[in-house]
Amino acid sequence: MKNSGQVWQLVDSKKSIFEALSDRIWGMPEIAYTEYRSVAEHTAMLRAEGFRVTENVAGIPTAVMGESGEGGPVIAILGEYDALPGLSQEAGVAEHRPVPGIGHGHGCGHNMLGAAALLAATAIKDWLAESGQQGRVRYYGCPAEEGGAAKAFMVRAGAFDDVDVAISWHPASFTRVDEALSLANTRMDFKFTGRASHAAAAPHLGRSALDAVELMNVGVNYLREHVPSDSRIHYAMLDSGGIAPNVVQANAKVRYAIRSRDLAGMLALNERVKKVAEGAALMTETKLDISIMSAVSNLLGNTPLEEAMQANMNHLGPVLFDDADRAFAAQIQATLSDEDVENDYLRVGVAPKPDTPLCDFIVPMDLKGEPMIGSTDLGDVSWAVPTVQARVATHAIGTPGHSWQITAQGKMPTAHKGMVYAAKAMAGTAFDVLSDGTLLARAKRDHHERTARTPYVCPIPSDVQPPLQPRPREIADTNQR
Repeated sequence: MKNSGQVWQLVDSKKSIFEALSDRIWGMPEIAYTEYRSVAEHTAMLRAEGFRVTENVAGIPTAVMGESGEGGPVIAILGEYDALPGLSQEAGVAEHRPVPGIGHGHGCGHNMLGAAALLAATAIKDWLAESGQQGRVRYYGCPAEEGGAAKAFMVRAGAFDDVDVAISWHPASFTRVDEALSLANTRMDFKFTGRASHAAAAPHLGRSALDAVELMNVGVNYLREHVPSDSRIHYAMLDSGGIAPNVVQANAKVRYAIRSRDLAGMLALNERVKKVAEGAALMTETKLDISIMSAVSNLLGNTPLEEAMQANMNHLGPVLFDDADRAFAAQIQATLSDEDVENDYLRVGVAPKPDTPLCDFIVPMDLKGEPMIGSTDLGDVSWAVPTVQARVATHAIGTPGHSWQITAQGKMPTAHKGMVYAAKAMAGTAFDVLSDGTLLARAKRDHHERTARTPYVCPIPSDVQPPLQPRPREIADTNQR
């Protein structure tokens, strides 16, 4: 980290244009595989900064890659820009006030995630050009992290085959190196087809697909008692068959998210859920069709990279928030429960600090809490190449992920300060890898030792393709003008 300050200065020199990029993406929330305007913004920024641009990465129209530099190691810095449905919210308002429109919102902060990652990549690009150092930096604009598993499809397509190290981050309540804990996850659709009939005059002639879904749900609920405690099973009705109770429903469809600590556990649990569905079909004499929509692996850690990122954070110190930042964060906290705040502290192993609406410290690496474990398609990248991820404070302590409160804070000065800090942490770590060959060697050795006994196998079957969405007509018309 001897000269990492130079890279941090390069981050600061361009931070304003990337803060503006983050705000623009916040204002055009697009959900999985529909991020056409967002990827256009990132592609335009890549071209403006002089990157060599590859569009349509892995055959995904909303994925982009920009590269700069020559020879040497390849450092990938990963960004995202997809939003979530139902989390529309006016910025800077500490009450639920959705913005008129389609209802999407950046309730996980991916507007900041992509902009900060691209800022970090730009700083490394500029440093490589100024120093003459051998090495290449790539920015990967990755869509559809929220349930679409785009990175898993990109890994399967070979997009990371020649990458040496991958670096990313995520907005958070606390500033720390990510513990690399996540659940492997499959999203699987169960479609039941029966036979319609008059529910009063000829119920015996009907075969209810809706009954099959309900029986499946009951069976899975009984299954929950007999799975590992860290497994998770959730469902959502996609098609209940109609609104007429006097018709035996001939079609019904339910989507399950099946999660487990590791890939092997998830695959085994998938089969158990399938058997429950088959039993429901048997009981109702309906036909069952099972299809996988997406799947992701659990995260794989990398100790040398995590130590390098922690050293950068320790050198940077905590994100410097001011009184105005803390005042708005306190307003957000007032919309939360005491349990929300306490649980946030529990996840990082820190005793609650009263009157501290924003994180003012760096969580030590050896401090372990009770993390809330979700899933991410970064897991598949981490199995393919040595990977490290930062968590950086951008919102009030206790703010639930996937909430309107995250959306409300997404354009605030707090968010800007956090994302610039994240760019410095990522750029500093990339600088260390490019400057210290021993760090790269140790990171690769660590990765090899973790994968030697259990090589990576993509959890998405080879015949499953990304659920791509068409480009909206208004965007296509704009591009033609």
